[in-house]
Amino acid sequence: MLYEEGSELGIFLNWAHRQKIAVGLASSLTYLHHECEQQVIHRDIKTSNIMLDGNLNARLGDFGLARLMEHDKSPASTLTAGTMGYLAPEYLHYGKATEKTDVFSYGVVILELVCGKRPIEREPVSQKMVNLVDWVWGLYGEGNIIEAADPRLSGEFEEEMRKLLLVGLSCANPDSSGRPTMRRVLQILNGEAEPIAVARKKPSLTFSCGVALTLEDIFSNCD
Repeated sequence: MLYEEGSELGIFLNWAHRQKIAVGLASSLTYLHHECEQQVIHRDIKTSNIMLDGNLNARLGDFGLARLMEHDKSPASTLTAGTMGYLAPEYLHYGKATEKTDVFSYGVVILELVCGKRPIEREPVSQKMVNLVDWVWGLYGEGNIIEAADPRLSGEFEEEMRKLLLVGLSCANPDSSGRPTMRRVLQILNGEAEPIAVARKKPSLTFSCGVALTLEDIFSNCD
């Protein structure tokens, strides 16, 4: 439905479908993060855990890795769980899942929806593993972010695509402090808040060891 190699197995997701999924997932995460008595951190947000009903309404499934937290409490370190390509860099490094690690995963899903690509894919010619966040951010830095959009969408709705791509990048910011909350994301998607400014150059990471890292460094073990 979303990727080219599976398009013959089901209906094609047009732009309206993809927008609906993005908003539906944002609504679900806003509820989990901000409206439950105890905050719920899902820890495994990915496209295969999004269920669609007959009207293509999105429902988040598989809460097997979810954790309950008191609001405004610091998380404890745990064994890192989840799916490579969707995991926030600080979660991989420290093993602490927060609402912002869910936000990162949501950003990756948004980029998948707009681009029709998996979070980590092998480049056909070079056979190098390509990280979707890095690829989209590179195009954005060159002023060509719309080139990341799924070509099967025939170049329609470019302004809406650009907006959603930038939402995806803001959520997938390597610096967790620069990511929006899911409530803010939902407001942006509903036209109730201004989009967040996204730096043309993807921020690098500096952990307590003092070494600057990029997402390519983090995901190099996938090659």
